Amino acid sequence: MQAIRRPHFITAAAVLGANLIAVPAVAAPPDSQDRDIQLTGGGTALVYDGSGGPVLPPPQFLDAINTLYLQPGGFTGTTQAALLPNELYPITGVKSMGFGASLSHGQPIMLSDIQNQIAAGGVTSENPVVVFGYSQSAGVASQIMPQLRDAGVPSDLVHFVLVGDVNNPNGGLLSTFDFPAGNSWAFTAANFPFSPATPSDLYPTDIYSLEYDASADFPHYPLNLLSVLNALIGNFTQHFIYANLTPEQVDSAILLPGSEALSGEGLTDYYMIPSASLPLLMPLLFLPGIGQPLYDLLEPVTRILVNLGYGSIDEGWNQGPANVPTTFGLFPQIDLSQLSTALGNGLQQGINDALNAIANPVSYEEQLAPWLPFADSIYTHGFAPENPTFDDVIEGILTLAGFPVSDVTLNSPPADIITMINSTLAYDYSALLPAADAVSALFTSLPTYAANIFVDQLQAGDLLDAMGLPLAAYSGLVPFDALLGAAPALFAVLGTVDNFIELFS
Repeated sequence: MQAIRRPHFITAAAVLGANLIAVPAVAAPPDSQDRDIQLTGGGTALVYDGSGGPVLPPPQFLDAINTLYLQPGGFTGTTQAALLPNELYPITGVKSMGFGASLSHGQPIMLSDIQNQIAAGGVTSENPVVVFGYSQSAGVASQIMPQLRDAGVPSDLVHFVLVGDVNNPNGGLLSTFDFPAGNSWAFTAANFPFSPATPSDLYPTDIYSLEYDASADFPHYPLNLLSVLNALIGNFTQHFIYANLTPEQVDSAILLPGSEALSGEGLTDYYMIPSASLPLLMPLLFLPGIGQPLYDLLEPVTRILVNLGYGSIDEGWNQGPANVPTTFGLFPQIDLSQLSTALGNGLQQGINDALNAIANPVSYEEQLAPWLPFADSIYTHGFAPENPTFDDVIEGILTLAGFPVSDVTLNSPPADIITMINSTLAYDYSALLPAADAVSALFTSLPTYAANIFVDQLQAGDLLDAMGLPLAAYSGLVPFDALLGAAPALFAVLGTVDNFIELFS
């Protein structure tokens, strides 16, 4: 049974009494459980943003995180913006550090930040240091947990809250493809290594994932290309918007099996936030007039087909305990009669919804409403002004990507015009390097990665997996490789057009 979210900042007493308040997965939602003690934290929350370069999280980001993820758990302390490298070549710029290097540089920084908070005094089990990690910074948090333990930091002095966790045990992109363990270098040129899952039993942790976010909710069965493409689009439409959800959306998060609150095991609770929109079809909403009927016609059946990549008909997240590190698989076990019935019902629902959309047309602004959280997220993360226009969103994305966005016009000094042209063309030229890296990966590191899987499964005596799992890996990773290679070229085209339109405006 699905349980409704109720995050908590665990005190020492709560840790010791976990078995007393745990309930089986089929029990009533947590709101009906005997959990009437409000667990609070009145200390400091270190708040880190995700990939985007070394930029301090802005005040609006801190406020959103506090409102959505900290205060509902009883947090009454203060938030403090904290800084990590958070670079991701080539997405945050062709001169950025690779993801692996950025993670390595971020670990001693976060470790030092936490230890300095403890050394300053006032940190207790009732007022622990709260660490909020988003995407890449959630990955850094995952890797420093064992280091904190080894440094002798008690488990009740630090509490982690992670969103979009790339090391999410059952669905995180990095942990999904860390197979066999240590086979991490499918993208050597891009310096993008896979890594183990976030520990579930070292420090009290709440992990939130948004349905269809490729970073935290990658399909378990990547041979389903529809599911993979949906997740990769979701890496933008979903992954960016954790700080732009409504309190009601976060409150609707489902407490997943394997959570400490349900099983009494470990120290981590896992929450899945359902998505009302299907990323794969969201681009249709940009089509005036016909976009909404087309989306409504295709969505019910397409959602079912996408969900098959997660081993389900109804749910767009991986099945099984959320605390168990789970790598990708070959084929889902689906009841074909149930699938046939669901597809038939979905087809009828799509026709009815499309006819209703035609009979009751909405304005173009209403049609684009599912895109508004993504647009607003560019402001929340500090790359665009409040209530951004379409141009503001585009320029914010380009700024995040390291493109030299310019406001130079023909009335500007000649030196400024020349500088703009030079910097624009320099980025355009450099955008060819990630494409070359992506092609290189197809013929070097990806085959090596797949060969390691083949040998591992062959030695285990599993011929089917020895042949099938490398193909599944390619099915999931080649589109991701294409994204890494093509994104800078897309940024170059958009940025160049934007700069020259501004020049002649």
